[in-house]
Amino acid sequence: MNKFTYFHEKVEELKDSGVYRTLPVNYGPCTNVIELNHKRVINLSSNNYLGLANHRRLKEAAKQAIDKYGVGAGSVRTIVGNQDILEELERALAEFKKEEAVVCFQSGLNCNLGVIPAITEKGDLIVSDELNHASIIDGVRLSRADKAIYRHADVAHLAEILNEKAGLYNRIFIITDGVFSMDGDIAPLPEIVDLAEKNNAFVYVDDAHGSGVLGAGGRGTIDHFHLNGRIDFIVGTLSKAIGVIGGYMATKTKVKEWLLHRARPLLFSTALPPSAIAATIEAVKILSESEELTKKLWYNAIYFKKGLKQLGFDIGNSKTPITPVIIGNEALTMKFSQQLLEQGVFVSGIVFPTVPLGKGRCRVMLSASHTIDDLDFALKAFEKVGKKLNII
Repeated sequence: MNKFTYFHEKVEELKDSGVYRTLPVNYGPCTNVIELNHKRVINLSSNNYLGLANHRRLKEAAKQAIDKYGVGAGSVRTIVGNQDILEELERALAEFKKEEAVVCFQSGLNCNLGVIPAITEKGDLIVSDELNHASIIDGVRLSRADKAIYRHADVAHLAEILNEKAGLYNRIFIITDGVFSMDGDIAPLPEIVDLAEKNNAFVYVDDAHGSGVLGAGGRGTIDHFHLNGRIDFIVGTLSKAIGVIGGYMATKTKVKEWLLHRARPLLFSTALPPSAIAATIEAVKILSESEELTKKLWYNAIYFKKGLKQLGFDIGNSKTPITPVIIGNEALTMKFSQQLLEQGVFVSGIVFPTVPLGKGRCRVMLSASHTIDDLDFALKAFEKVGKKLNII
């Protein structure tokens, strides 16, 4: 028997269920209009919220950093990869986020995989929202702490768990996304923080999709709710609104010192490349200078959501530029995505296991780089394909 038969059978199962896909290839920068598989299409699938991934100032900063520092850090931070430019980025991010300290990781996923096991131990309890990102779920699995799951954004259920577990654990950590990536809704952070403070629990927020989108100048969900200084651990990403790559943890100085000794992605993986660091610093400068890009993002999001609603699509309960067009059936979701692409609009279909079975959706990601002509073109495609497939 061929030892790879298992994988062959699993791939055939994907094809039989209508959810198999071949990864498309983008032949240029990630912006509002891309050359996907050698065809120009409107891009509604990117996390590049502010259009910074191809911004002139970021590209120039990256080029200058390559000339000065080369293309790689050359080592993990604890050996010789801790360059002055990385220290500068962490200071800039801490000031931008209005937090005491920041430690940068190679990705947002690495933040959760590295931080959660480093700050928790046996005898602790993690209480996690049921719709938290996969990287949080994996970080919790790597931890030695016990876990409990509360119903999505259900503060009453969270309170029940905290009451039930009171006195049974050394420390309790409440972990939630700030903005939930599949539905675009926002965690009820003020209520969560109040509960945490009453129960002497830590609050850990993954704000990957809130940073650059919510709050003054895109400072995130915590700033949006005026909770600066009341959240113990804040994860941010540098690969979405910031437009580059990497992630960071905003926290207290002593926590940063501990993570530099115990967070495994920092100890066993090479530090961020200088070009990415320099581009990120420039992105933070742009956000600090003006709210123009954030305002344009929200204008586009409101415009497109209104258009989808008028056409009769189910866009769930999104409160952010993340706009799920909920189809339900997995095979129909993928067919809808494929036929939109044929019409010149790229929107990825998202199905189980990324979302629950029967909750397939095409997730529209708006950007400040989109023009109204882009959005009108896309809405016409949605209308045409939606009617053809009897979705609307």
